[in-house]
Amino acid sequence: MASPKIKAVVKIFRLQLPAGKATPAPPVGPALSQHGLNIMEFVNQFNKLTAKLEDDMIIPVDIMVHADKTFSLKMKTPPASYLLKKAAGIMKGSGEPNKNKVGKVTRKQVEEIAKTKLEDLNTTDLQQAVKIIEGSARSLGLEVKNV
Repeated sequence: MASPKIKAVVKIFRLQLPAGKATPAPPVGPALSQHGLNIMEFVNQFNKLTAKLEDDMIIPVDIMVHADKTFSLKMKTPPASYLLKKAAGIMKGSGEPNKNKVGKVTRKQVEEIAKTKLEDLNTTDLQQAVKIIEGSARSLGLEVKNV
């Protein structure tokens, strides 16, 4: 039995879209059409993969373009800022994070977010991941409480 051929990847690019709500409108249409990809095929595939997620959740997706104008998707975890804002119960971060604090998150919440994001961060160590997420929290204007 012959093994399946691995298609060569010509280009990789990333889009961040709301779960289950991709449409052919910008930014999806222009980004895909410049690579000659089938826009509706992407929209249907992405919406099907993200249908069970929360509606407002932003999902980064890496799109690998193959030489034969087909593509494959690799879903990423939601951005740390989205997860932190949700945990803190705020809509947006602070304009001046070192002066104006807009919310609080606990160390336990930060650790949970770090565990979720671990596969997408540039570390395999959970303690380093926690430090990365704490930095993101500070830049949003959130206080990290050791509760």
